[in-house]
Amino acid sequence: MAAQFGRRLRKGAATTAVAAVAVAALSASQAPGVNDHGRQTAADATPSPEASASDGSATGNSPYYTDLPPLKSPNPSPSTGPAPGGTGTTESGIPATVLDAYKRAETTLREAKPGCNLPWQLLAAIGRVESGQARGGRVDADGTTIKKILGPQLDGNGFALIKDTDDGAYDGNSSYDQAVGPMQFIPSTWAWAGRDGNGDGKKDPNNIYDAALAAGHYLCRNNWDLSQQSELDRAILSYNNSREYLNLVMRWLEYYRKGAHEVPDGTGTLPGNRSDGGASPTPTTPGATTPAGSTPRPGPKPEKPEKPEKPDTPQKPGGGGATTPKPPTTPPGSPSTPPATPPTPTDTVDHLEDAGTAKLTAMAGDAFGRRISTRAETEAGKAVAKVRVRFTIVGDTDTTFTGGEDVATVATNSSGVAVAPALQAGEKTGTVTVRATVVGRAVPGLDYKATVTERAADALARTGDAALTCAPGGTFANRVELKATYKGALADGVAATATLIKSADDPTATDKGPYFKDADGKTVRTLTGLKTDAKGLLKLPELYADDTTGTFLLRVTTAGGATLTVELTVAAAETSSPSPSAGPGA
Repeated sequence: MAAQFGRRLRKGAATTAVAAVAVAALSASQAPGVNDHGRQTAADATPSPEASASDGSATGNSPYYTDLPPLKSPNPSPSTGPAPGGTGTTESGIPATVLDAYKRAETTLREAKPGCNLPWQLLAAIGRVESGQARGGRVDADGTTIKKILGPQLDGNGFALIKDTDDGAYDGNSSYDQAVGPMQFIPSTWAWAGRDGNGDGKKDPNNIYDAALAAGHYLCRNNWDLSQQSELDRAILSYNNSREYLNLVMRWLEYYRKGAHEVPDGTGTLPGNRSDGGASPTPTTPGATTPAGSTPRPGPKPEKPEKPEKPDTPQKPGGGGATTPKPPTTPPGSPSTPPATPPTPTDTVDHLEDAGTAKLTAMAGDAFGRRISTRAETEAGKAVAKVRVRFTIVGDTDTTFTGGEDVATVATNSSGVAVAPALQAGEKTGTVTVRATVVGRAVPGLDYKATVTERAADALARTGDAALTCAPGGTFANRVELKATYKGALADGVAATATLIKSADDPTATDKGPYFKDADGKTVRTLTGLKTDAKGLLKLPELYADDTTGTFLLRVTTAGGATLTVELTVAAAETSSPSPSAGPGA
């Protein structure tokens, strides 16, 4: 494979010249090498010599979009994006499902390959350059592109020569391979690099979740650490072996690192310039390339309307002949109106409703027994299936979803219901807010409240039965050790208080008898801040006795209401009486 893909994209002289002029013109307008503060950025750093020695290519070195990011830093706050198919200054806006896929891939790789240090912004940069963020986010609720995104066939005619490797299974071409999907994998690379990113049991290069995760694994192979510039260079060049490609991806990476925001699916800006100077890859959508030196247009050339047929002879009302046709609504020479795109399920969502979520309560450290259920509905209250609902834990809390994440995206089922993963309570107690929103649709979110209570025990028992006795002024030989349980299970991390009380009916601390010592050696008869260990055990500090004799009570209480009273005895040592002396004559 290295011999097949480990070479630069072969282009004809004409296309190379066109691409060079286009890149040069764009680069001049962007002042490469210096940002708006006159400081060199990582995007302009000279790649390490080893960087160009890549031995593979995810895309087969297919053409890519050469549009550069604007000079001005992106606005990190959400703004209204352009209409579908439009262009403008909202390049920092990433379609909601596409952005969700990039972030989910970063999260997965953070656990699977923590040493890689993959940032989601790198996936966004490559996704922008390869497909314009899945053609502006034209994906369905599962993240699959509405239409396939295909690069040109790699037949050696201006491109690399890669004969068919998948019998047309992915690209529909049984003669030559073509780059496929939003991250533009060639079939032979996808065969080993493909991943299932959305958990549907399939590895589909046309699905942004699958493709983004596959791209992340591809960039993280060879134990590369992407926080190191030289290894980041190698990884990017292995995706498409071109120095211009590397510099372009680095520019978009720096741009997205400064800020990016979510826009509805289908409203992302579309790129218009390609490295081969050719037309946009299929599907044909607004944003096709224009030759260098001409004025870019935001969309394709309008189609000419069909000429209206000559009307048949008019007939009087009631006759059987043809009627006079209505004049065309579009004047001759004007662009024809494209057929309306049918609404996606996401487009029909009007609001979210709770789907029977019960009260959400759990002790710190425990999993919540109930899960959040949300239903997507139309304005008429009809359930909407195949809509992605994002659940986000907001606020200052260490409560997470199972797996340690604070964001989860779930598609609604046939009943329009999305069930969030189980919540795992952290150690911070109080109210936790989980917000449900529709991915790619600006409808009000739905907030759920979950309560995290402190760890509790409902029973306490001594671990031994040795008598707790001491002589006046001495030290108790045995320390008090207790075991805490909650509903029969060991209760770890439970807060407890120990107090030497006056009597069974008076729980106030006594001022005489046994006592503990604080860190300074002073007498204390109440201990707070105690906690059971991982095995639910609580071993109290040593107890001492003053000169007062008698029976005393030690009471231990825990969060949750468990209470145990232990009896302590302080008594002088018994002295044996002398044996009678033998009488005279004994």
